[in-house]
Amino acid sequence: MEWDLLFFFNSALLGVGLSMDAFSVSLANGLHEPDMTRKKMCGIAGVFAFFQAAMPLAGWVCVHTFIRYFTAFQKLVPWIALALLLVIGGKMFADGIKGGSDPSEKPGTDMTTLLLQGIATSIDALSVGFTIAKYGFTMAFVCALIIAAVTFVICLAGLDIGKKFGTKYADRATVLGGTILILIGIEIFVAGVL
Repeated sequence: MEWDLLFFFNSALLGVGLSMDAFSVSLANGLHEPDMTRKKMCGIAGVFAFFQAAMPLAGWVCVHTFIRYFTAFQKLVPWIALALLLVIGGKMFADGIKGGSDPSEKPGTDMTTLLLQGIATSIDALSVGFTIAKYGFTMAFVCALIIAAVTFVICLAGLDIGKKFGTKYADRATVLGGTILILIGIEIFVAGVL
């Protein structure tokens, strides 16, 4: 493979495609926490960017080392993503329905939830390791960095949009955010199984 414009264009397109689930979850996070600071937004986008870059690289390593194990694991990916997003989305949905939470208790995305969201939205990106298998390690790494940069920008946009709507519709925003996560889990599951 060559370091040409097509390589960078394809890497950016991979980033856009892979980041759509993370964008939707970022939107839900923004809805859930409308007064989120810019620093926290960058942290959340950074976590999604990390996982969206790490998973294709992990897939690349699997292709170049122990592909037979990866093929068996690939069948579990939709189930894992569905389970993680149903748990996270269900909790948000239930919290939103309950409403009237303690005013001293600030809504937020804790680190455990964020890590689970990062894994759930990026686990299907393992298969991109097959797509970039023809690259040498350096090209695969640069591709992963481009995917991370694109994901970071797209997730920041999702958080910003979510915050704007979350401020207007604070009570319903958590229910909507949880519903979005559940629907993403179902979509990943259906696409992976069918």
